[in-house]
Parts: sequence; structure tokens; C-alpha cells
Amino acid sequence: MEKESGTKASDASLVVVMAQLDPLVGDISGNTARAVEAVREARIEHRADIVVLPELFLTGYPPEDLLLRDALQGRIETALDELASRVVRDVMVVIGYPIVRHGKRYNAAGVLYNGQWQQEYFKQALPNYQVFDEQRYFSKGTAPCIFTFRGVRLALLICEDLWDDAPIESLIGQDIDIILSPNGSPFHLDKFDERTSIMARRARQANASIVYVNQIGGQDELVFDGASFVMNREGECTTRSPAWEVGLMPALFERDAAHRLQPQAGEHYPWPDDNESLYCALVSGVRDYVNKSGFKGVVLGLSGGIDSALSLAIAVDALGPDRVHAVMMPYHYTAEISREDAALQARTLGVGYDVMPIAPMVEAFTSTLAESFDGLAQDTTEENLQSRCRGVLLMAISNKKGLMVLTTGNKSEMAVGYATLYGDMVGGYNGLKDVYKSRVYQLSRWRNAQGDGEVIPDRVITRPPSAELAPDQKDSDSLPDYDVLDAILHCYIEQDESLSTIVARGYDADDVARVIQLVDRTEYKRRQAPPGVRVTRRGFGRDRRYPIVNGWKPGE
Repeated sequence: MEKESGTKASDASLVVVMAQLDPLVGDISGNTARAVEAVREARIEHRADIVVLPELFLTGYPPEDLLLRDALQGRIETALDELASRVVRDVMVVIGYPIVRHGKRYNAAGVLYNGQWQQEYFKQALPNYQVFDEQRYFSKGTAPCIFTFRGVRLALLICEDLWDDAPIESLIGQDIDIILSPNGSPFHLDKFDERTSIMARRARQANASIVYVNQIGGQDELVFDGASFVMNREGECTTRSPAWEVGLMPALFERDAAHRLQPQAGEHYPWPDDNESLYCALVSGVRDYVNKSGFKGVVLGLSGGIDSALSLAIAVDALGPDRVHAVMMPYHYTAEISREDAALQARTLGVGYDVMPIAPMVEAFTSTLAESFDGLAQDTTEENLQSRCRGVLLMAISNKKGLMVLTTGNKSEMAVGYATLYGDMVGGYNGLKDVYKSRVYQLSRWRNAQGDGEVIPDRVITRPPSAELAPDQKDSDSLPDYDVLDAILHCYIEQDESLSTIVARGYDADDVARVIQLVDRTEYKRRQAPPGVRVTRRGFGRDRRYPIVNGWKPGE
């Protein structure tokens, strides 16, 4: 159904404001208040005619099984009534929310103007891949939403609708001026280019401008980059919001000589490069997980190695040095260079820092276990005791001081099980969970080049990596070089390639078989690992779900 809304002396121009905001999942009343304030500010600061907020903004995205709560519908209806009564007049608002209509639950976007809900659109394309599980919760919409506001022909499409063919095809030939699109599109590497390429094609296909509004901030393992933009009919980006920043971005539309409404050139922030994007994603994910969970700050073990060093820098950039505490827990195999570099980094970043030797704890455990272990040779059991003693100390500090333990293992290690259950895996969140080791080195160098000094000591970056759980131990003693390991892991985890396919790429068959076997047999460890920021197309967690117990032969 089409409906005319609003009156204006001239329809020659229109200001659309993209409200790039960070909702809190489940905080419906708080998100409602955020929406009211954003619309008020957009009207005052930018003389907005239309304000577009992200997908499912009232619940935050993704709300997951909160959608199944009996109380949800009532809270949403209360929020919609509050928006109608509180939002400033003379501005049209497009906002996302879940709603039950005629016994079915929909992912909806509503159009509010002068206290009245004018339109309601139901998302037609429900993604059910990678991290998305919308078909578990929602019914599909079946009709487009086209309406006129102040002489402008508008249509609504929600996120995946623009990635799917059918919804856009229903708008072809409808003389649409602007497609307004609320989004909840999570970040992964290369996502900026992927989005803009697809949206440019859709704009040309529909012969309409697209206002693409994305949310921002972290939600559990997902992180949203914002990076909202306006695309004209020719598929050219005319206005681009900054990535990784909350804010309101206005876009001016005016009639051209042919009386077609066209977006004018506005602010145009460049996409950050891969390392900057990735680092910002990690900072955003850690910041929001800690803050939205209500922790005072974080504590982490600082070993003098590169993973904990990068994790410390991320934590400080996310929370500030006053909310970060580092603990060096040396044992007999901890090198003096590790002690020196950990202390140097802690001083450089200005964080709280303690040194807690674990030898007395390890010796106490060893003595207690001596009778049970009599006659058995030493092996990784004794190495793991060191890591588990460290985990106990960190959890005690967490409990006593209200600090969340930030674990520091990278994706390469988590993939092959190079981590200790109830030891270095102990914690509440992991900033590097989806970051391969080779990328850890790149990010560390990138962070040191940002103009505020060497926050990660150069020796930490250049020395051979080691868990320091045995004399002269190096990671390369038990794993291929990280450049090779990461390439094999990328093929196997993110591309789902078989052993033979990976070997055909030129990798050593024994290396590939060993890596695949390690990945397959350590699924049980990853199930018990803390959540962490997802930054690749296929992280461990929501993306990749494999049975722990199975008869599949490695490499098939």
C-alpha cells in the first residue's frame, strides 16, 4: 500500500541523517531513549527531514533467543508507543524492531511521522549462513514497502534484502527515488569493499539511491563497524560515515535538471586499511564486551611474548591504562629477556603491574601428585601445571577485584590446540581469538608505527616465539613456521578445502596432514574457550560448528 506523508513548501531538497549508533542488546527502554535523543539531535544539528536507525535497533542486533521471551512483544509495543509520543515532530523516523503480527514474528522496520506509525515493512530475505540464524526466529515478509514522503518516492529494504535478488527486483520500474536500508552487518576483513560493490550494483539495478545505515560496536563475538554510506543511482558513493565511530551523518538530496532526486557530495571518510580496520575491530570488541558486561576492567598475564603484548596494547586502547592490570608469573624457564620486556611494556603503557612467581605453586602441586605419578616419565603434564597455576592466580585476582581475565591466545594456536585447558585458556574474553599469528606480527608493527612510541618492545616482535614451559622451547619445535601454518589453516578452516586440495597448492603433505589432524582432534578445547572478537569470514564459534565426537577421518 502506498501512502503520502508530510507536507513541505518545496520538494526540491531533502536531508536524510544516518544514525550510526551502538545499541545494547536487550535494553529496549535504553535503546528507545537513545533513538529519541538521536532524532532530536539530528533535527536540531542537521535540520533532518528523515532519520534512519539500524536494523532491530530497539532490541539490538542480534537478540538471539531473547526473541523467544514471552515478555518481548509487550516491551516492544510499549517502546513503539513511547517513540510515537516522544520523538520530535516534522521529522520522519525509520527504525528497526522485531514484531509479532497475525501470529508470526517478523524482522520489521517502521516509519514514524508526527506521532503516527505510517508504514511497517517485514524483511523478506532472512540470512541463515555464517553467523546468521534468522530463520530460527522470523517469518519472511512477502511484499515491498513503497511510499511517498514530501513528494519523494521511498522504499524500505532491510540488510540482507539488498544482498538477495528478489527484493530489489520488486522495486525495478517503480520510479523509486531512495531506498532506505537499516542494517546490522557485522565486520570481517574485506567487508567494506564487498558491501560497496554489491550496493553499487543494486543502486544501478533499481535506478535509485541507497541510504545504507549500519550499527556500530561489539556484541559478544560480533563487531559492527558502522561505515554507513549513501550511494547514488549510478552506483557512486557520495557520502560516507567514518568506520568505528558513533555519530550522525547527514546527506543532502536535491533535484537535478531532469527533476531526479540525487544525493549531493557530502563528507566522505576513507575506508581504513586492513591493519587499521582489524585493530579497531579488536579494540571495539574488547571495549564493548567489558563495558556492556559491567566489569571494572581487565587483568591479563603478561609473559613477555608477542600475543600478550598485543593484547595489552589493545586493552589499554579500549579501556585506558587505569582499567588494565598486567601480571608477570615467571617460572624457572622464563627467560630474563621476557621479564625485562614485560616490565618495559607495562611501564610504557602505564598499567598496573605485578610479578608473581609460580614456582611455589608448581612445587606444591608436583609434591602432592608425586605418589600418583610415581614411575611415570615427565611429559606435557608438568608443563601444563605451570599454565594452570597461572590461570588460578588470574582468576583469583578477577574474583577479588572485579576485573575480567582477558586471555591472549591467537587463532593459529586455538586451531591446533596449542593451549592449555584451565590454564592459558582461562578467562572471560579473548581479543585475538580470530587473529592468525602472522597477523599478530603485522598488527604489532602497525601499532608501533602510530606515532605514540614503541608500545610493544621491538625484541618481543623479533625474537622466536616460545611458550617457555620447558628449557629452550620454541613454537617451531612442534608446529610448522607460522606463515605456512596460517596458510594451511586458512585453506582448511575458512575455505573448507580437503587435504589433497591443500597439498595441490604446494604445501608439504606431512605438514598438511599433521595440521588437519590437530584441528580436528582439538574441537573439544575450542568448545570450552572464552568468546572473542570475530574478524574473519569464519571464526571459531558461531561460524564453524563441528561435532566433538565423530568418526570422520582427518583429511577426507
